Amino acid sequence: MTTNARTVDLPGGLTTRPLTRADSTAVYEVIAQQELVDVGEVEIEEADIIGDWQRPGHDLSTRSIGVFEGDRLVGYAEVMGADRGDAAVHPDRRGLGIGTWLAHWMQDAARRQGSTVVGMPVPQGSAGDRLLESLGYHVRWNSWVLELLEGARIPERPLPEGYVVRAATDDEHEACWTVQEDAFLEWSVRERDPFESWQATTTQRPGFEPWNLRVVTDPTGEVVAMAVIQLGSECAFIARLATRKDQRGRGLAQALLVDSFAVAAEHGATRSELSTDSRTGALGLYEKVGMRVTSVWVNRAVDL
Repeated sequence: MTTNARTVDLPGGLTTRPLTRADSTAVYEVIAQQELVDVGEVEIEEADIIGDWQRPGHDLSTRSIGVFEGDRLVGYAEVMGADRGDAAVHPDRRGLGIGTWLAHWMQDAARRQGSTVVGMPVPQGSAGDRLLESLGYHVRWNSWVLELLEGARIPERPLPEGYVVRAATDDEHEACWTVQEDAFLEWSVRERDPFESWQATTTQRPGFEPWNLRVVTDPTGEVVAMAVIQLGSECAFIARLATRKDQRGRGLAQALLVDSFAVAAEHGATRSELSTDSRTGALGLYEKVGMRVTSVWVNRAVDL
């Protein structure tokens, strides 16, 4: 796909400009309405957008675009990292060609930054999925959002002797980042995220509280597993879960799930969710401990 955004016209009366941080609420509202139609619930939080946008070096002036109808944002797109994009169109403005224009803009923006591929997640079978498929985007991987069934509990598994699960201390943040990045880079083809970028989307994410970052430490006090909890109005979402490679098979991740969901419930959560994708091979594990799939997503990408 080499079509340039400039060859695809937007309907008359629509204008475009790069986004600014002041647009985070408007972007959230567009994504939320799209998710409500496509998956039946709102999974995004404005804090997710703010966290991404405050990462060091992320330049909205070159990496984002908004489509406006008067002062109202009706669509947006951005390029984050080397090959990741995100976009949304308000459901009541679908069918006007906005999504196609944004897809082509995303390709051009990624190409200008030297990328050879760009892709984004979309709900399987959604309007966005069908559009990207028609534009030549292929599926890179599948992902799933899972919820702990009402009344179900993750089976407890005792930790090995001397291991402890608890909230992380401030001086353990860098160790948490190391465990997460080492684990994720085993299956994710990308550059290592700087510690500062990790901070922007975790410990500096709006609403973060110290209890949101959980760790398992070994008998020497070293961090060997970690989890990040994001608490919405009712739902606890496990945004990150990682165990050091040499510590796997000891039940540390399962202990973190039990701990994370219990602590979140103490802070008002009535639902518990997490997500995983086909690169990790963890879907069966989560289903085995009583979680069920609530939505299926595909990451579609196109070579530039």
